[in-house]
Amino acid sequence: MTMLRYVIRRLVLAAVVLVLLSVAVFAATEVLPGDAGDVVAGVDASPEERARVRAELGLDRPAVMRYLDWASGAVRGDLGTGFVGRRAVADVVADRLPNSLLLAALALVVAVPIAVALGLAAGMRAGRPLDRWISGVTQAMVGIPEFVTAGLLLAVFAVWWPVLPQVSLVPLGASPLHAPEILVLPVLTLSVVGLAAATRLIRASAADISATPYVESARLNGVYGLRLAVRHVLPGAWGPAVQALALTTAGLVGGTVVVENVFGYPGIGRELQLAVAGRDIPMVQGIALSLCAVTLVTLLIGDVIARLIDPRGAA
Repeated sequence: MTMLRYVIRRLVLAAVVLVLLSVAVFAATEVLPGDAGDVVAGVDASPEERARVRAELGLDRPAVMRYLDWASGAVRGDLGTGFVGRRAVADVVADRLPNSLLLAALALVVAVPIAVALGLAAGMRAGRPLDRWISGVTQAMVGIPEFVTAGLLLAVFAVWWPVLPQVSLVPLGASPLHAPEILVLPVLTLSVVGLAAATRLIRASAADISATPYVESARLNGVYGLRLAVRHVLPGAWGPAVQALALTTAGLVGGTVVVENVFGYPGIGRELQLAVAGRDIPMVQGIALSLCAVTLVTLLIGDVIARLIDPRGAA
């Protein structure tokens, strides 16, 4: 019952946060430069034609009424219809979001084992040369923007040593898995970002656990190295580590927006960039809200799993 109450509280909190985020998303699209009606009508449209287009798109209505209509539709699963191409936003999200989640999942598969190993190695030797070296490298990696990492990988593996494609093109109607070589550079880019962040979070947790009397007692009894890490440090660090990985996953989903545009990958981030460029307000709102929802779900799952793993979470 304690766990059930915890989950219910987190679900309610997540719903409230999503509502607040929807207000923020709607407000942000309202202040975008330019006018969507002018973009849809065209540069040569007369003032009367622009007024007619704005009325057809509902842009002449008060912002509060437009938000309430959009929010009520989103609750029913209807995210509206895009201005450009008259595509249903929910269909675009359903088509493109799995491609982005695939990138994030593959990046996790690559980054998590390395991050756990490096985080444990640094945390168990806090303050020593290995810890300082790992912490310094990962801190530098965290500070490098995704597009810089992507550009460096492109220069090395697609220009200087052309073994991988520069653009992640996917045939129409096909899955990215049908051409796995197009996934390598985007996944590596996200893996570098996720590896650095996850390593630092796991390192902090491992350092705290390593300083406990329980681990010190194990050391005094002659337990060292891999055995100490697996049997004594890792079980106590799993709860915080899961939360760290949930944060990393949420960051990877957001990072796909940049990476997909660098490599031309057909994901939800690429669609978001095109929608912003075309002033396609319903598409921008629907995609942004969907990304917010995915992030909240990821963090919620991480918190619940961490609570289940950590015995202190059941109190």
